[in-house]
Amino acid sequence: MSTRNELLKLLADGGFHSGTDMGERLGVSRAAVCKAIQALTDAGVGIHRVTGRGYRLEAPFRPLDRSRILRAVVKHGLKWKGGLDVLEQVDSTNLELLRQAQTAPIDGRVCVAEAQTGGRGRRGRGWVATPYRNILFSIAWRFESGSALIGGLSLAAGVAVLRALRAYGIDGAALKWPNDVIWIAPGILPNATLAHPCAAGGRKLAGLLIDVRGEAAGPLLAVIGLGLNVRIEARDAARIDQPWVDLSEIAGQAIDRDRLIALLIREFVEALRQFECAGFAAFKDEWQHHHYYSNKRVGLARAESPTLYGTVAGVDDQGALLLRDARGRVQTFHSGEISMRVAV
Repeated sequence: MSTRNELLKLLADGGFHSGTDMGERLGVSRAAVCKAIQALTDAGVGIHRVTGRGYRLEAPFRPLDRSRILRAVVKHGLKWKGGLDVLEQVDSTNLELLRQAQTAPIDGRVCVAEAQTGGRGRRGRGWVATPYRNILFSIAWRFESGSALIGGLSLAAGVAVLRALRAYGIDGAALKWPNDVIWIAPGILPNATLAHPCAAGGRKLAGLLIDVRGEAAGPLLAVIGLGLNVRIEARDAARIDQPWVDLSEIAGQAIDRDRLIALLIREFVEALRQFECAGFAAFKDEWQHHHYYSNKRVGLARAESPTLYGTVAGVDDQGALLLRDARGRVQTFHSGEISMRVAV
C-alpha cells in the first residue's frame, strides 16, 4: 500500500494530524509526508493545512480497502475466485483487465480504482469522476459461445447494478436504454406519465461500457465497466454536460464504498452466471419493469440522420430497442451511435 493511501487512512477520521506524527506512525520522513500530501492535492483531494495543527480532509472519507471488500464478499456468501485488484490510479479499469488478459486467464477478475486518467464513457466521451470518491469498477467474463450470445449484455449488467443498489438500501434508481442507470424521486413508478417532460428524464447515476475481445463464433472475453457516482465535487461537476446525481445526495450521508463494491461483485458474478446459461431472456422482464422510458415518447438522435420520434415499446430478446412510430409501425434499434431523450 502506498504512502498516499496510508495517509488517507489516518486522515479518514476528519481530525487534524501533524506531518511529524503521520510520518512517525507510517515510518516515513516528514518530506515523504509532504510529497504524498501534494500528490493527493494534485489528484483533487481537498486537504486543509493549518499551521500548528497539521492536515485535515475537507470531507472525511475512507479509501478503498481490498481486505475489507473481500471480507464483505465472503459475508455475502458468494463463491468466487476471480480475484480483485484495487488500484490508486489507472488509465482505465477496462483497459487494465484487457492488458492482463494478454498474459493470463482473468475470468471473473474485478478491477477497481480510486482514479482514472482515461476513463471512457459511451460514444467516445470521457467519464468524469472525482478521485478517491467514486466507484470505478470493471469485471472480466469469458463466454464460450461468442458474440451471438452476448446481445443484451449491457442491459443485464444494468439489472445487476440495480440489484446491488437495492441490497445496499438505495431506492429510486431506474434504467435507461442501453447502458445508463438514472435516479428518479422515490415513489414514482418507472412507467409513470409525468406532466413535466424534464422530470421524466431522470438524472444519470451510473454508466456501463463493455469491451469485447475474441472471435465472433467464440470464445470471447467481455470486460464490463461501471462508473458509479458516489460523490462528485463541484470542480468536476462543472465538466458534466447532462443532468446527474450522486449517491451522497440520494442517501444524504456518506456511502460505504467497500460494502457497495462487495455487493456489486456479488450481483455481477451471479448475473453473469445466469446470463451465460440463459442469455438476456432471463433478465428481459426485470429490465423492462425498471426501464424508465417504457411507453414514453422519445427522440432518437442518430449520427448524420434526422432525429426519429416514437414511443418506446420495450426491447426484443437481444436487447434491441423497439420504437413505435405515429403510424403504429415498430422499428428495431441497436445501441450503436444512438442517443435517446424524452420528446418535448
